[in-house]
Amino acid sequence: MTAAQHHRHVPAAQRLAAGRRDDGYATVWTALTGFILIILAGLIVAAGVVFGAQERGYDLAQAAARAGAQEIDLTLLRTDGQVRLDPARASAAARQFLTRAGATGTVTATTGSVTVTATTRQPTAMLAHLGVDTVAVTATGRATPVTDATG
Repeated sequence: MTAAQHHRHVPAAQRLAAGRRDDGYATVWTALTGFILIILAGLIVAAGVVFGAQERGYDLAQAAARAGAQEIDLTLLRTDGQVRLDPARASAAARQFLTRAGATGTVTATTGSVTVTATTRQPTAMLAHLGVDTVAVTATGRATPVTDATG
């Protein structure tokens, strides 16, 4: 049998398979690409969760600072009309706000402002598979006392 005759008797699929050695590579490449895309999607979702937690942490710090900034020295306001904070009461009010919110942090109060640095922990569902169960989120907010000067 000549090569031409042999070529006619071998099925086309078998002739194609004999000429190439990359069988299965497309499957491996597709599986690997899919796995990498799933990992990237998980990291993007985790980053979004952390960014959202940072925004909530900032809101918490600001709210705690505002709670402290409400503690003005009423005696000084009534006698001299000056708006000043009572630093001890302002610190206590801001700390109490943090405690109720389930956060920790530091509070610095002067007669002119309250600064709060709040720390919370954000669970990370997607990163938990990599051994990172939570991420600490820290944010700082500042507030000053304001009164209604018109009334």
